[in-house]
Amino acid sequence: MSNVYEKCPSFENEKWLLRLVMKEDSDDLMEVYGDKAALPFFNSDNCHGDNFYYPTKEKMDSAIDFWIYSYNEKFFVRWAIIDKSTSKAVGTIEMFHRDPNGDFGHVGLIRIDLGSAYENADDINSVLELIIPPAFEMFDCSEIISKVPIYAVERVQAFSDYGFEKSDICLIGGNDKYAYNGYWSYKK
Repeated sequence: MSNVYEKCPSFENEKWLLRLVMKEDSDDLMEVYGDKAALPFFNSDNCHGDNFYYPTKEKMDSAIDFWIYSYNEKFFVRWAIIDKSTSKAVGTIEMFHRDPNGDFGHVGLIRIDLGSAYENADDINSVLELIIPPAFEMFDCSEIISKVPIYAVERVQAFSDYGFEKSDICLIGGNDKYAYNGYWSYKK
């Protein structure tokens, strides 16, 4: 597979298309990031205090601009999750290679943000089935971690069904040095 930052691959199955986020996704994603019911499931650990609540076009556009800038600077990749039945972006996936800092090092870190209508085990699991297998090579890692809060019962089910295991290890923030808990791990 080629370098993810030189040519970002797309992935799809019967239900989803995952492709690099674009400015044109703004209106669709504003419905996701302006959805207060979805907000508690977004992972904003080590994100400079951003909680990913973007209820206005201006805030959503600014976030997408930052995501595109971050991709171009090789900080992380942010894919749009397109529901093929509606052709709408219903969420995003952020992924990057995390250099050593604390006990989690040289791992792939994945964040999945979905609108509340899609916050169910079947949808989450089918997104994981698309992105996890190629992620090991794309992000040069043998372990992938993701935050799954204990109250996120549908995520717990999906990640558990996929084979992730709850970890007692905290993620140490590179920006704030805070110890974040609630991470699950999947090893190749």
